[in-house]
Amino acid sequence: MKPIFVPMKRRNLSILCLCFLLAANLLSACVEKEVQLRIVATSDVHGNFFPYDFINDRPASGSLARVEAYLTEQRQQWGDRLIYVENGDILQGQPSAYYYNTVAVADTHLANRLLNYMGCEVATLGNHDIETGGPTYQRYIHGADYAVLGANILLGDTAHNFVPPYSIIERHGVKVAVLGTITPAIPNWLPEELWRELTFEDMTASARRWVAYLKENEHPDVIVGLFHSGFDGGIVTDAYAENATEQVAREVPGFDAIFFGHDHRLCCDSVACTDGRMVTIVNPGNNANHVAQLTFSLMKTGSKWHVAKVDAANIAMKDYEPDEAYMTEFAPAMDTVKQYVSKRIGTFQKTISTQDAYFGPSAFVDFIHKMQLDITHAEISLAAPLSFNATIEAGDVYVRDMFNLYKYENMLYTMLLTGREVKGHLEMSYGQWANQMHSAADHLLLFADESSDEAGDKNSGKGRPKFKNIFYNFDSAAGIIYEVDVTKPAGERVRILSMADGTPFDLDKTYRVAINSYRGNGGGELLTKGAGIPQKELSSRIDYSTDVDLRYYMLNYIEIRDTLDPQPLGTWKFVPEAWTKAAAARDRALLF
Repeated sequence: MKPIFVPMKRRNLSILCLCFLLAANLLSACVEKEVQLRIVATSDVHGNFFPYDFINDRPASGSLARVEAYLTEQRQQWGDRLIYVENGDILQGQPSAYYYNTVAVADTHLANRLLNYMGCEVATLGNHDIETGGPTYQRYIHGADYAVLGANILLGDTAHNFVPPYSIIERHGVKVAVLGTITPAIPNWLPEELWRELTFEDMTASARRWVAYLKENEHPDVIVGLFHSGFDGGIVTDAYAENATEQVAREVPGFDAIFFGHDHRLCCDSVACTDGRMVTIVNPGNNANHVAQLTFSLMKTGSKWHVAKVDAANIAMKDYEPDEAYMTEFAPAMDTVKQYVSKRIGTFQKTISTQDAYFGPSAFVDFIHKMQLDITHAEISLAAPLSFNATIEAGDVYVRDMFNLYKYENMLYTMLLTGREVKGHLEMSYGQWANQMHSAADHLLLFADESSDEAGDKNSGKGRPKFKNIFYNFDSAAGIIYEVDVTKPAGERVRILSMADGTPFDLDKTYRVAINSYRGNGGGELLTKGAGIPQKELSSRIDYSTDVDLRYYMLNYIEIRDTLDPQPLGTWKFVPEAWTKAAAARDRALLF
């Protein structure tokens, strides 16, 4: 056998090719490579799991069923480069959540089953998730195949976190850190027994600490915030801000983008950080009518990835049909909830509507007042409409109607308030509710400026005026007789004439007042700013609290009586009536 012989020219060529190959490999290590990742988020789903409104017995827009259809479509294109995250307030709203909070308590929560099925990888807790109580939100945490985060939720006065502060997700060599937070204003709304072992830290301080930790210990290529907190505003104290997304984006360098929620306002924007970078922020609103989407383009130089571009969008779900496989999988749960809400509990002899509540005493709100007084035997009741435009028709009343009658899972308190504090509470309420009329042609209601996007009510129809302030802070009272003079400035309008039985009302006397737990813990700040009671003193004023939510007591109240004829109590009015009656008619036509 002859030896293999390579002529000199061919050997030189082979060596030259080898050199080129080695050089190319060395260069490739320095050449930038690109990968794209897409993260899709829901927020403030509020139990909208199915394309069906269990409360009003009709089809519904949005829903996780449509989100699943969108995720399925996106995964066909993006494969494992698609990540789905959930941003809190999923356990409250539709009866599909309430049923698994209060009735099917031995089952895996439906929210867990749905998010596990949808491949959710990270979630945060929202304030309405905490509102369900420790047994429910801990059951939800333990039932999750995904990480449930809360960087600023601490155990008592310790530095230990209740749930993990962040989660690391790796895709195609890219390391993504997701840092989750919750609005820290929970003690202003919820009874302490719902969060007794927890402390809620200021979001900005928490984010600053954990971003530094991530950079030093995890070395992520991308840092994404998942914040159950609005853009800005809300309750602001010396210790924290309710809505702190804009502040964190501006003051805490390191975030590449932030998903946020809580305020139910669609947003797709950017904020200039103190380090000169622009931070993309996006909020999908509520009820899964939209998803928020971030698309990251990353370039690699050597071994280091860097974010070259971030594209953000809110994608409407209205054009997506509910996912068939999802609907088949969860059809038994949907049927169970339908049966639950279809149970008859009594009869109303009269149709009641929250539309009436903005213009004077209404059968809707006064039914709540009467029930609160009957349950607690308090002397005065304070309550507001909790749904912007809800109606319960005359005839048979069903479990579903209780979610229109009372939207939230509040407890019922009696609190010890002086007459002066009751008056201050009402002054602030009507100051936010009613316009100061200077002539008979003026509005009765206080509407937002047409050019403003700061309206407190976002529920009124397109082209219709919006309240300047939030309607569920429009508290009226029962148990007293009073007038609201809308010709006077805010703070000087309420004139309390007597108790409802005709006995004198005393500014210096202490009264037992029926009030829901949201308000009693400082929600809406009517007791703190209006009545002037320090936040830390509110808990000492609580004389009595129900063990379960007020809706449960309402349901029993109606079942026991079976047939009811709700009527306005007529214990207060706007004056001067020569102006306010005509103004009310005009404003009602504009609003509805």
